[in-house]
Amino acid sequence: MKHHLFLAALLSVSTLSVAQEIENIDSTQSLSTPVEVTSTPNSQVSYQEEVLKEDYDLHVSVLGQGVSPMNTASPAQAFALAKRAAIADAYRLIAEKVAGVRVDGQDLIKNMMVKRSTIRTAVNAMVRNANVVETTFKDGLCEVEMEIILSHSQFGQ
Repeated sequence: MKHHLFLAALLSVSTLSVAQEIENIDSTQSLSTPVEVTSTPNSQVSYQEEVLKEDYDLHVSVLGQGVSPMNTASPAQAFALAKRAAIADAYRLIAEKVAGVRVDGQDLIKNMMVKRSTIRTAVNAMVRNANVVETTFKDGLCEVEMEIILSHSQFGQ
């Protein structure tokens, strides 16, 4: 039993230090490629990040998915609704890749057991000039491939 408590305390401390290191990332870095976080056995965290440079264009491509509802008046309406849902999903995926995702978590523990675990994610970004490359619809599932090309000049000044 003592070993389990020690292990739980050790995991809590290492997770807390990783979370604190992640919070220390400057929020102005959101216009760069995603941050890669690696944790070593001695709980040190290192970051590798590629910054959006003047002579470098960043190509972001995503695949959004949308399902048509069952109670539609016609197949055309089902397609239109599924396509709209797929486009909204693709926009969200692009925003997640470019601006990042905020993750909040909360655990309720009683008698050393997890009773409830809640995780919330949120993204807040403006997406412009995204292009729909391809749209496919099969068996009520619409998939939209969307891409955006980011360049340094778009974010200057």
